[in-house]
Amino acid sequence: MLKPLGDRVIIETLEEQEETVGGIVLASNVKEKPQTGKVIAVGAGRVLDNGQAVAPAVKEGDVVMFDKYAGTEVNYDEKSYLVLHEKDIVAIVD
Repeated sequence: MLKPLGDRVIIETLEEQEETVGGIVLASNVKEKPQTGKVIAVGAGRVLDNGQAVAPAVKEGDVVMFDKYAGTEVNYDEKSYLVLHEKDIVAIVD
């Protein structure tokens, strides 16, 4: 498996719903880029200028919301993942 470095997080994006509340099915070209995903792996955290380590706020298994165009898409073992900095995560979904 991939192991992120520093404050990076690996996320498996969750597909958005293909149907609206009113029952209208959306075409694939109309759907927006997913903004939620499940955390697969977390780096050790970031290091401040004074050398102090800051632990990550998220952990493996968390479902998170992230900035729309954040991160880099990577393919590994026939799956697609998103690698992004922890600062690009805006919320943890309960």
